[in-house]
Amino acid sequence: MIITKTPFRMSFFGGGTDMEEYFKEYGGAVLSTSFDKYCYVNVRHLPPFFQYSTELSYSKTERVNSLEEIQHPAIREAMRMLNMQEIRLMYEADLPARSGLGTSSSFAVGMLHAFHALKGKYVDKKTLADQAIHLERVLCKEAGGWQDQIAASFGGLNRIDFSEEGYRVSPILISPERKQRLNENLMLFFTGFTRFSSEIQKANQSSSPEDKNALLREMKALVDEGADILCSKERDLDDFGRLLHSTWELKRKTAKSISTDSIDLLYEMGLRAGALGGKLLGAGGGGFLLFYVEKEKQQGVIEAMRDLLYIPFAFENGGTQVVYYSPETFEKKGR
Repeated sequence: MIITKTPFRMSFFGGGTDMEEYFKEYGGAVLSTSFDKYCYVNVRHLPPFFQYSTELSYSKTERVNSLEEIQHPAIREAMRMLNMQEIRLMYEADLPARSGLGTSSSFAVGMLHAFHALKGKYVDKKTLADQAIHLERVLCKEAGGWQDQIAASFGGLNRIDFSEEGYRVSPILISPERKQRLNENLMLFFTGFTRFSSEIQKANQSSSPEDKNALLREMKALVDEGADILCSKERDLDDFGRLLHSTWELKRKTAKSISTDSIDLLYEMGLRAGALGGKLLGAGGGGFLLFYVEKEKQQGVIEAMRDLLYIPFAFENGGTQVVYYSPETFEKKGR
């Protein structure tokens, strides 16, 4: 039996520039971090006593005898890609799916990691990220960028640069004290709205203004500014919060499906209560609202967001990992 633990991510700046059709021509960059909310994938070989050969448990349960019968596209294509057969897979997570924190990509990374581990193979972080990108974007044909799979695989507070040659992950070098203060000034709230990121991405593509590329170039430039604020001892860390407000305004211009009247109202309430800035995490349309709030004003923001669920969190430095392994009790010969 294998259990993998894979973090979720929050993206601060550069979202949208990680789309392959964009960065292959213009280059892209993202500033993001993983944090201490996870998904867990439990995989083992299925004992040979059942009328089905594969059992899958996620938001629903599937019991099948062939790959073609599997309804979950990511599981089906991942099993096909790595030649997995006769398994039992269970998925659970600390946060709901379709909520803007890269949950589907974290699942893809954790599942691939578990499959490799069940075969007794070590796979490095870049290979896992590359395979998860191929799984979701090519095999499953889901619209979206590359940042989620990379953040889940590598973990930590990073700048990710994209180009025609691929991507490069650079850890943000920041003092522990400054990083802790940043963490303490960020507040996460669940709006209660969930959506499929790939559907939002498609809607964004179909409704994008002609000048979307110009907006994306501005959003990419904010990555440089955000990294400079974090790494410079002379810069006021509160400028990071003000910069989040800038990216919020830019992102809302890229497509009509990024926000809703309800989300806009919640965001304005957060600002009036004392937040310096914030953003809606993910492709848009719902999920989690992130605010940057100075400590002395945080209680006011909590009261303003009293109808939402407040989620305390802490940055984490590791990516996906195997947290449990035990030899199979029932293992077929020649497997």
